[in-house]
Amino acid sequence: MRIAALVLSLPAIAAAQQMAIGEYVIPTANSSSMAIAMGSDGALWFTETSGNKIGRITTAGAITEYPLRTVGADPIWIAAGPDGALWFTEYYGNKIGRISTGGAISEYPLPTATSTPSGIAAGPDGAMWFTERYEGNKIGRITTAGTITEYPVPTPDSDPAGIAAGPDGALWFTEFAGNQIGRITTTGAITEYPIPTSDCGPDVITAGPDGALWFTEYYGSQIGRITVSGLVTEYPTLTAYSYPAGIAAGPDGALWFTEGNGNKIARITTAGAIAEYPVPTAGSQPAGIASGPDDAIWFVENVGNKIGEAVFVEAGLTVSPPSGFYRTSLTFAGSGFAPDESVEIYLAGVGSAVLATAVADASGSFTVSAREPQSPYGPRLFLGVGQSSGKLGAANFSVTPHLILTPNSGPLGSQVTPQGYGFGPFDIIDIYWNNPRTHVGTAIANVNGTFSGSVADIFSIPSGAPAGADLVVGRVESTGVIGLGSFTVQ
Repeated sequence: MRIAALVLSLPAIAAAQQMAIGEYVIPTANSSSMAIAMGSDGALWFTETSGNKIGRITTAGAITEYPLRTVGADPIWIAAGPDGALWFTEYYGNKIGRISTGGAISEYPLPTATSTPSGIAAGPDGAMWFTERYEGNKIGRITTAGTITEYPVPTPDSDPAGIAAGPDGALWFTEFAGNQIGRITTTGAITEYPIPTSDCGPDVITAGPDGALWFTEYYGSQIGRITVSGLVTEYPTLTAYSYPAGIAAGPDGALWFTEGNGNKIARITTAGAIAEYPVPTAGSQPAGIASGPDDAIWFVENVGNKIGEAVFVEAGLTVSPPSGFYRTSLTFAGSGFAPDESVEIYLAGVGSAVLATAVADASGSFTVSAREPQSPYGPRLFLGVGQSSGKLGAANFSVTPHLILTPNSGPLGSQVTPQGYGFGPFDIIDIYWNNPRTHVGTAIANVNGTFSGSVADIFSIPSGAPAGADLVVGRVESTGVIGLGSFTVQ
């Protein structure tokens, strides 16, 4: 059944909230994460499409990865199930997967060959519902025991993509190529609603706090809203050609979405007011997004290979200097916290190891010092939380690469071991003696942008090096990032 859609007018845009964004590097390089969901264990679970793994990140930023048994499965979407487990789609594996919060994985092959399952969501009937794109062109249902039923979509080649449970006891899904929103009852009856903007590429859909369904229009660069009666409203994103991807309800009564091409996350109120927040890592292409148990907004960076966390800032926190390398002396200044309360500044996310502790004065202000910990190159976020008020402050800091040489002085021919800090995750670093310009070694950084020990080549001071201080350069050829160290030739 196909029903004509109606269009409503747009509201005014509201002012942005104060937010700060932190990022956590995924241990597997080039994992191409696509989706993220909150689990019953209070952690966030995400797919690693190219990495062929399911990942888990705690609100403190600790990541665990679980490889899939099916080679080249390409897990795409993930959702919490009614059984306390996480359920996910295997796009090329042609299976539905289940992972317990303890990491035990089960896989269920689909009846339709090459059905390319994509979106997945828990239904109101205690089962999981999913979309089958391209050759499949169906909506699937799988019980927690693994029994699968399929329902063909009426429009041929509609490319069903995202799916979500609606407030009306039905499931709602997007038709990426069909340019429609579909509704399927738990008995399999399907209704379709055309979207006013042609070829808009409706992608991900979610239930909003206002009793409507909200969806992203990938090619249309709009956010759509559809009521359970089929009334459609469309809101252009603030950034043109932003290619919005994921969308989810936030803890603040608004909807949050990602802009892959715009490299931002954005917030839209139920009245349609939009605000955007740039992602620190350039070209990261944020994709799936979810609300966390800590009332933060969590999202995946498909190209950036990171998990992002957007937090609501309630107090002031700054760090000086605003940039530096490993072991740089830092001074944190806080304001707007509760009088006389203890404030903890965390090494990573809230609840991770404490980097520094301060006590606010009667005005709620403080200063405290610490050393820059091991961190990858580029922007990072320090979070401080008042231990009685719960107020959160966030300070931006930029990490620069640095080399430490052991020893750092000696005669010609001396054996030197380089250590590097603050490079990019998994970077390949070429090490050069500066005068005369000589390639002396190669190292590979770990997930924290650090190399030391067996991964760093021990090198000898070149025979032509003049006496005095000289530079040793660590250079990442792919990005041009440079870290410097010094050695004194005696």
